[in-house]
Amino acid sequence: MTLKRASRALLAGNFAIGCGVMVTAGSLNDLVASLQVTVAVGGQLISVAAVAMALGAPLLAVLWGDSDRRWLLTASLVWYAIGHALCALMPSYAALLPMRALAVLGAAVFTPQAAAAINVLAPPGERGRAMAFIFLGWSVASVLGLPLHAWIGETFGWRWAFVLVAVLSLLAAWAVWRSVPTGVRPLPLPWRSWGTVLAHPLLMGLVMVTVLSGAAQFTLFTYFAPYYRRVLGASPETVSFLFMWFGAFGLLGNVLLTRWIDRLGPARCVNLGLVLVMLALMAWPLAVTVPVMALVVVPWALGVFSSNSAQQARLSASAPGFAPALLALNTSAIYLGQAMGAATGGAMLAATGFEHLHWPALAFMALALALSLWLGRRMKGQVEHA
Repeated sequence: MTLKRASRALLAGNFAIGCGVMVTAGSLNDLVASLQVTVAVGGQLISVAAVAMALGAPLLAVLWGDSDRRWLLTASLVWYAIGHALCALMPSYAALLPMRALAVLGAAVFTPQAAAAINVLAPPGERGRAMAFIFLGWSVASVLGLPLHAWIGETFGWRWAFVLVAVLSLLAAWAVWRSVPTGVRPLPLPWRSWGTVLAHPLLMGLVMVTVLSGAAQFTLFTYFAPYYRRVLGASPETVSFLFMWFGAFGLLGNVLLTRWIDRLGPARCVNLGLVLVMLALMAWPLAVTVPVMALVVVPWALGVFSSNSAQQARLSASAPGFAPALLALNTSAIYLGQAMGAATGGAMLAATGFEHLHWPALAFMALALALSLWLGRRMKGQVEHA
């Protein structure tokens, strides 16, 4: 019962975190109009926030590695709530940028430490399933949070979308405080162990898969809202529908993952997810109408969250003794990939417009898949005793 309650609370926390990470992309149309910046410049809010999370995850994991996870996870969500409430009050883009970077440090703590906590709470034979379950929160955020941000941004303004994140984060903090038991303390890693992980080429190669796949996705995903409006001519309601459609299949992909990951193995699930996203990127030029776009994003949605969840499980299983460090580094990799993708997409957008955004995304994804397949062959039996 304790595991079930804790898992649900951590899922709720990831839902709030996911909503906060996606709030800029969902409300980007109103944000850039309200603050009088270009779409390419507005998209850099995602890059700056992603860099802050990427740097913060391992540093904060070292700083608070021996903390009780009930206190740490609750505090990170409260910080996240306060930060997003303050973001909603910022009068200009220049003021919003640093505040956004500070707010998302809560995500840098919560995401890897929730994974580390469930790794302690779940029995060894159920860890893959439990890990995938708590990351359903991200999928649910894409189903509900992202389209809701888009609708709120278009209807009431981007500031109210940020307020929603603050409210959701406080509710999740309450759920975590009530449900996660005290005394959950994954073994802290000494500095020597961090050095071992950072110097291990295969483990760092796995982390690089996350970087490349994140860069591929966010080269385009960052600019979905303006793409839908300006290229497809979609109405605010249609933009919200497309986000909800994407999120629904993302949720389905993660639900299927929870049923199959312990049977197929995390590595195969990662590769399958990457292939699905790659297929969508290859078909992207065909998506010139709303119905075709709805079809093209289906494999992307099925693969995006499921591959991320499977990657967490893959890293934990590859070197269980180094799991806290690997999960923190993988969180950094997720956000570093987001920063790379948002920056790459912004540069392409400024130079050539929306037409060629899918090409760098496809290149990043091809590299991620090739590296993942190569590592799968090299890693059998080599990493557990690193």
